[in-house]
Amino acid sequence: MTWLFKPFFLFRSGGAASPVRPLLAAGLIALLAFSAGCARSQWENRYDYDNIVSRINIQSPAPEQNTPPAAKDLGKITLAEAIKTALENNPDTDMALARIRQSEAMIDQAKAAYWPVLSLYGSYSQGDAPSGYLFSTIDQRLLPPNTNFNDPGWFENYEIGAKVGVNLFNGGRDWLNRHMAETGLAISQLDSRAINNGLVSSVISAWYDCLAAGDFIEIAKESVSTVEAELRLMQVRYDAGGALKSDVLSLDVRLAQAREELVRAQSNRSLALAALANLMGLNPDAQFELDAQTAVNPDLPPDYSAGSILALAKRPELKQARLAVIKSAMGVDMAKSHYLPTADAQLKYYMDDPDASFDSDRDNWTAGVIINWNAFTGGRTSSAIRKAKNVQDEMLAADRKAAQNVLLDVKTAYLNLDSARARNVVAAAAVEQARESLRLVKKQYEGGSVTVTRYLDAELAFNSARIRSSSAVFDREKAAASVGRALGLWASLEGE
Repeated sequence: MTWLFKPFFLFRSGGAASPVRPLLAAGLIALLAFSAGCARSQWENRYDYDNIVSRINIQSPAPEQNTPPAAKDLGKITLAEAIKTALENNPDTDMALARIRQSEAMIDQAKAAYWPVLSLYGSYSQGDAPSGYLFSTIDQRLLPPNTNFNDPGWFENYEIGAKVGVNLFNGGRDWLNRHMAETGLAISQLDSRAINNGLVSSVISAWYDCLAAGDFIEIAKESVSTVEAELRLMQVRYDAGGALKSDVLSLDVRLAQAREELVRAQSNRSLALAALANLMGLNPDAQFELDAQTAVNPDLPPDYSAGSILALAKRPELKQARLAVIKSAMGVDMAKSHYLPTADAQLKYYMDDPDASFDSDRDNWTAGVIINWNAFTGGRTSSAIRKAKNVQDEMLAADRKAAQNVLLDVKTAYLNLDSARARNVVAAAAVEQARESLRLVKKQYEGGSVTVTRYLDAELAFNSARIRSSSAVFDREKAAASVGRALGLWASLEGE
């Protein structure tokens, strides 16, 4: 069987190979230069940001200039829906998922080392070196008789072939690479859970910030309405000569303060809603209403002692740190494996011909095993082992630090929860006291026994107590969510 292949720019004349025609060579060079220029332009455009985004078919996060993104109206949402949306849309979760897929690809890459490698090749050579002439013509099985080995003459050779190689032993590095990749995948999955844990806690906190801001708006509106009503009455009394101008001015000042508090409360709620939308992976101007009757009530251990035991068992960060220690131990063994020899089996099948007229009757093959042992590397292997052991020491220290940080996190979260619960009780009592005080002062003010200033102080104290009480209620819920995060309770939630 014969295969014919020869580059179009080579030709034979009179039994000897001629050099490339100058005109044809110039044309070929010009064609290559033109192709290189086109390829350069194509590759420069390939790495343009917009082209990359369009190729992988995702929406660019940066809108075009003068084209604001359309606001998305979600209607009324529950807290559970807000959490689900965040877990599905937040870029942090997408980044964690991408890292998981990278780890999966690394496992497949490590497993590929167990398979043989097949490569196909082709080559062309010419010259007058005696060794090249002899090896080429012998492999062509066309060695002329009575060849002068010192001056055999000019030769030309085409070669095509296939190589197969498989590693037989490399000190266990393939096994270690695979298990390190699998450990890396587990670490990436735990990283995703840790991100979910923090994200859910942040969404809950932002949710209650929005509800608190809504309560502050209602309190500010009631304050504005109350002061406006009192100002109207005072203005009537002043017009009738029964009140001082200073009383009217005091109410005017208090009304301006109340309106300022209302504007501030409305602005804070807009900011809180934008922050929540951002956590959900939406544009800051996304439109939605909160279903204030919904909540997520975690089943919390009663105290720090019980909570710390649960946290040490559930927090993804601790499991990550322990797996990192395991992976570093594999790294030490990986470095030590370079002291061991390697063994590879190779098989080569090829054909040579001076005219690219390949014939299977003149094919060649070789097979063998190659054993390689680096007897001296200048201390490279021992240095790598020291580095791997220091990495392992670092991971052990990081493991201890992770445990300490988790315990401190749990302790802080429980202290904040106890504080929030106590403030809630105190603030609720303060509201009742301020309400009763305002009722008495208003009665005295209407009877003329106290000044308008005293009444405004009592009204301000009542509104301040209501704000503190509302804040204490939501702080208690936020503190409970923070305890859930410290215990790792939110880590198992998924977007689906």
